[in-house]
Amino acid sequence: MKEQIEKIRQNATEEISQVNNAKELNDIRVKYLGKKGELTAVLRGMGGLSEEERPIIGSLVNIVRDELENMISEKEEFYKKEELNQKLETEKIDITLPATKVKRGSKHPLNRIIEEVEDLFVSMGYDVVDGPELETDEYCFERLNLPKGHPARDMQDSFYITPEYLLRTQTSAVQARVMMENEEKAPIRVICPGKVYRRDDDATHSHQFAQVEGLVIDKDISLADLKGTLEVFMKKMLGENTNLRFRPSYFPFTEPSYEVDVTCFKCNGKGCNLCKQTGWIELLGSGMVHPNVLKMNGYDPEKYTGFAFGTGLDRLAMFKYGIPDIRLLYQNDVRVLNQFDKMQ
Repeated sequence: MKEQIEKIRQNATEEISQVNNAKELNDIRVKYLGKKGELTAVLRGMGGLSEEERPIIGSLVNIVRDELENMISEKEEFYKKEELNQKLETEKIDITLPATKVKRGSKHPLNRIIEEVEDLFVSMGYDVVDGPELETDEYCFERLNLPKGHPARDMQDSFYITPEYLLRTQTSAVQARVMMENEEKAPIRVICPGKVYRRDDDATHSHQFAQVEGLVIDKDISLADLKGTLEVFMKKMLGENTNLRFRPSYFPFTEPSYEVDVTCFKCNGKGCNLCKQTGWIELLGSGMVHPNVLKMNGYDPEKYTGFAFGTGLDRLAMFKYGIPDIRLLYQNDVRVLNQFDKMQ
């Protein structure tokens, strides 16, 4: 059997030295070292040997196997390098050719506005909170002084999923949740940015849009605090020359309530087609938190007062960046977005 093993070694060595490519090399590997190879056959035939011969023959087979595997590995490495060199030679890249220009967008203008608003109010000591977009009727309406059957509900065409659940029509629902979750009934100073949903779809309205609501509750909060806060807010967002005008209005969850106008950013209050020659643009709703809302959410209206305000972030982005159609904010058109690439 030693002679058989030596013959296998000689034949394999000669064949390995004469191969011309990787495929022939693999065929030799299978022929001598595979499951049905000649060396494997020798191992399987060791059953007929004496106990003294088995370790000698087994050791010899292992030596020959290691020798052949090393020879095959060296040849294999040679063919791999040769193949790589051929690829490098035939697959050259001309780096002098102009590259394909990649269309580039930028941070979305709506995200810019949200980040700017959040940074401003966090610097003023506010917390940023959010809540579910699929809201209950209780938090979206009832805890905001809008009981079932209230005529003010008709002002908002809502998307109801079930008689109890709907897509929230305003982020004021988050304010109710914040008040209810504040078990110690401590002072509150929060803003609530997020998506809201109503049955609208035109150049200035969308069925989905973004709002930010602000809520402050503490002792001795007055209308002067609200006015001062909104003045800082609008001057920061639209420029230091921005002026505010408060007009009495009605919201079920505030009393008294005010619509807030700002000087037209296009004509600086002189009058133009955008502001319909008035010099003013309506931008916010605000007011002092209604005592019923405080009471329903666990605050004593005899001890606590507060103010709330809300504005559409989409409209704020349109005014700040001169975007004429709200639908441009939701189409993700790169031609629109790349205009904001260099904005700070």
